[in-house]
Amino acid sequence: MTKELVRFLEARLGEEADLARRCDGDGCGEWSARGDTVDFCQVDLSGFHPTIALHVALHDPARALREIEAKRRILARHARDPWPCHDLRDLALPYADHPDFPART
Repeated sequence: MTKELVRFLEARLGEEADLARRCDGDGCGEWSARGDTVDFCQVDLSGFHPTIALHVALHDPARALREIEAKRRILARHARDPWPCHDLRDLALPYADHPDFPART
């Protein structure tokens, strides 16, 4: 079961890292919010509720990649546990609605 969960998590983290890299084509990496506008470095998009703009800016590619790296380190520390430990289950929880989510986590 642990191997299945590790493979599942590696795949999700890989997808997220790929998406973050594709969102940062200009190398800017850090997004910011001003009121209803999100500054994506090369373009500003407005019309967001200010709270949503802050949320979007918080998930800029640079931050997303740092978070993925941290999760990969946790995964590496626990990948050989005989049964998915609580840390691996916690890492998997955000993906519970994914169609490939392992049945027994």
